[in-house]
Amino acid sequence: MNLREWALSQGIHPQTAYKWYRAGTLPVPARKVGQLILVGDLESQPSVSKSAVIYARVSSADQKPDLDRQVARVLTWATEHGYSIDRVVTEVGSALRRHRRKFLSLLKDPTVDTILLQHRYRFCRFGAEYIEAALEAQSRKLVVVDPAEVDDDLVRDVTELLTSLCVRLYGRSSAANKAQRAIDAVCS
Repeated sequence: MNLREWALSQGIHPQTAYKWYRAGTLPVPARKVGQLILVGDLESQPSVSKSAVIYARVSSADQKPDLDRQVARVLTWATEHGYSIDRVVTEVGSALRRHRRKFLSLLKDPTVDTILLQHRYRFCRFGAEYIEAALEAQSRKLVVVDPAEVDDDLVRDVTELLTSLCVRLYGRSSAANKAQRAIDAVCS
């Protein structure tokens, strides 16, 4: 659990717990993973010990607060399923951009065995199946933590196509919203 949750569960103000962490006087073991501070019995993790990297992405700078929420959700899921997180990679940039430096470095790095992400579209909009197949051929894998996405392939493909077309018409920042409004209008 993260430091804030631990502090509130113990009746301690989160700022006090953070001061204790910085001073090294926190009464429980803690470690920093990305922007989060994890608290608890770190030695009694499940014995599976799978090594992984968390990848989180948002489209624009005004969505930056969502990065920490994504990382927290994936980190919670990963610890429950016995993954050992090596690092957290966060990026701000459209999934439709071809030159995302951190995204490409994850794909090129042979030491990254598992990439954990909250939603498939946070990794890429198109061709996720090809990336998964390429990673699998190298004995690596992509794990989507929250598979509660659109299950119907045809609906997902049309949504992605409409988003791509809206990017060309309206620009990257408002494309997803306009595409969603268009789909809602057609479906209702």
